[in-house]
Amino acid sequence: MIDDLYSAKLLRLAAETPRIGRLADPDATSEKVSKLCGSRVVVDVKVDGDRVTDFAQDVKACALGQAAASVLGAHVVGASLAELEDARDRFKAMLKAGGPAPEGRFSDLALLAPVKDYPARHTSTLLAFEAAAEAVRNAVARRT
Repeated sequence: MIDDLYSAKLLRLAAETPRIGRLADPDATSEKVSKLCGSRVVVDVKVDGDRVTDFAQDVKACALGQAAASVLGAHVVGASLAELEDARDRFKAMLKAGGPAPEGRFSDLALLAPVKDYPARHTSTLLAFEAAAEAVRNAVARRT
């Protein structure tokens, strides 16, 4: 039900999104927009090898997109490109096919499992992870 979707814990997570803003000199930037609702996430990253050393995000999204961005912002520093891509893929499978939540540093995404019943919200909920994986992939490609 809708109360499961917008739980107090999820709304608190959305309200406390870390690493809001922009980096002065990022190694790469990615912007993702949901055409359906207009939600937008811009991610800046600094990397060392394929690991995130600094991160900032500008999030203009619904509470669900903000909650996902909050989980990302709280745990992204130190994550490798492979970890981000795995989390993104598992998160997408959780929403689209009812798969298990990502494990490890991004396990808090389990709070967003009820979004699976609201397909119109999937894209905006995934934006931050889509943008972060793309930004890190682009930063790594520029360095090699």
